[in-house]
Amino acid sequence: MKITKEEFEKFKNIIYAEAGISLSDTKMTLVQSRLYSRLKFYNLDNFRDYLKIVNSNHHEKIKMINLITTNETYFFRESKHFDFLIDYAKNLPISQNLRVWSAASSVGAEAYSIAMILNDYLSLKRWEVIGTDINTDVLKKAKMALYCESWIDKIPQHYKKRYCLKGKGKFQGQFIIDRALVNNVHFFKNNLLVLNKDLGKFKIIFLRNVLIYFDTYSKQRVLNNVLANLEIGGYLIISLTENLDGLNIDKLKKVQSSIYQKIG
Repeated sequence: MKITKEEFEKFKNIIYAEAGISLSDTKMTLVQSRLYSRLKFYNLDNFRDYLKIVNSNHHEKIKMINLITTNETYFFRESKHFDFLIDYAKNLPISQNLRVWSAASSVGAEAYSIAMILNDYLSLKRWEVIGTDINTDVLKKAKMALYCESWIDKIPQHYKKRYCLKGKGKFQGQFIIDRALVNNVHFFKNNLLVLNKDLGKFKIIFLRNVLIYFDTYSKQRVLNNVLANLEIGGYLIISLTENLDGLNIDKLKKVQSSIYQKIG
């Protein structure tokens, strides 16, 4: 079953309208392969009929968006940013608490990587990590804090020993994140195209591997919304492979490659 150009364009429009993600024409095969399971589920032999279901069923529309927006992630991705976080935590005044936002948390690997560092360096202070994503399926996995054993390879040995518990019985071949971290890490659904005042303010926001999926207009909207939740003097961290070219960043000062400080 192959998706037609016209059907692909309709899926593109739905995804852009709901999530702000701009899919290039090169993603046509990806959309086809990821949605194939839903055609099988409904016993359909074409994408045209599945489009009708998506347009008439809100829950199926969410399911479709979840399938398209699942992206690669792993623990301690781009280690330079975690080195920065360690230095920041080590020098945090004793009287200050710390809130960090993982703004596209996927299955939680980034959020728990942050939490391992904060618990090590801020064990006597209050700290909290908030993870958000538009994809409800990955958020369920993040809340479980249960991962395939192969994922543990990316975690530094010190954190691996202290925070990763090897599964037994039905959890053989998996590991779970220690409760000491899970209790301070909270996950919520959030659309970055919408301003979310309920999340509160943060001193550090990780917005990594996100902006590459948006066009310039949507990038600016996302950036403006995220900066509204960042304290003045706080830091915004984007991916090493991303940039803010062409965007209004008057409120930001670049302090390192891919790391910006909010100055106004």
